Amino acid sequence: MLQRNDMVVFGITAAAVAAAAVLHFTGANDVVRFVVAAAALSMLAMNVSSGTEQVGEYLSPGATGVLQAALGNLPELLVCAFSLRAGLVQVVQGALIGSILGNSLLVLGLAIFVGGLKHGRQTFDAESPRMIVSLMMVAVAAFCIPTLAYELHTPASTHEIALSAACAVLLLIVFFASLPFSLSADPQRSLRHAERPKATVGHWPLWLAVTVLVLASGGAAVVSEWFVDALEPAIEALHISQAFAGIVVVAIAGNAVENVAGIRLAAKNRPDYAVSVILNSSLLIALVVAPALVLLSFVLGGPILTLVVPPLLIAALLLTTLTSAIIVNDGETIWIEGVALVGLYAIIAASFWWG
Repeated sequence: MLQRNDMVVFGITAAAVAAAAVLHFTGANDVVRFVVAAAALSMLAMNVSSGTEQVGEYLSPGATGVLQAALGNLPELLVCAFSLRAGLVQVVQGALIGSILGNSLLVLGLAIFVGGLKHGRQTFDAESPRMIVSLMMVAVAAFCIPTLAYELHTPASTHEIALSAACAVLLLIVFFASLPFSLSADPQRSLRHAERPKATVGHWPLWLAVTVLVLASGGAAVVSEWFVDALEPAIEALHISQAFAGIVVVAIAGNAVENVAGIRLAAKNRPDYAVSVILNSSLLIALVVAPALVLLSFVLGGPILTLVVPPLLIAALLLTTLTSAIIVNDGETIWIEGVALVGLYAIIAASFWWG
């Protein structure tokens, strides 16, 4: 049943959503509205994660992982959809790639650093991470090819919309093709690394878990619209570029749950689950969220989203994927590798401060 910590989280979430609603409908200061809406969105994302995890108690470990990864990115999908409808294409492109950079560099780096400082050298089963980074390279190619075709003025350069749609469909096919591997993961291994201690987590009834999941998801849809409504005025007030806002601010706010969860798991000396949660979040963004937004943009009423992005973003994406692949390939990490990942993230983020 519910524990005291659950009730505290529910209370903070309700207060944050109420505050965001008051500020939104009273037309308060743009920056304040933006910050409070971001906080409310992060709390709702935490409840989505908790509800998903509790529903997962009634599912197989593989199905739980897929469900958690899919719904964990729901707030970001909603934010990007509303941003796209508002015409903030640079924010959407930046948020999508920024989420991959943030998870694969910043969050993975912090998790490795914290886990390494606390427990020394950490080891994990490298089979699943290697598969994830291999699929990530396919996703990177889906961004690279349309961008190179456009920048190099090939015959396909005038058909970037059709090419992007084709790549989006193929990415979704790759995702569905990968589901059998995810769903057939070794149950004993998954349970050994993913099961949470019964002493620290209360088991919710199924009806309560589903209710929390539905209410939190609905709330995320509403608050996402408020967040985007305050986003553009806040960008102007803070004098930051759309690219930096998407790559850093929106990406971190939209992935707050994975950010905290991955680091906490590493601190508890559960590197298998930490690496899986963090890298799977990046993979779902690349294989599901990005292509889904490309296809949704045809019916949202705003500009069409393509996979043609600035070359600097492509370079950052390639460096990120290759670096994370090198880090996880040997199945062990030390704290200095975490420092290196965070340092690379800071360098990339700084390069987009001016746009």
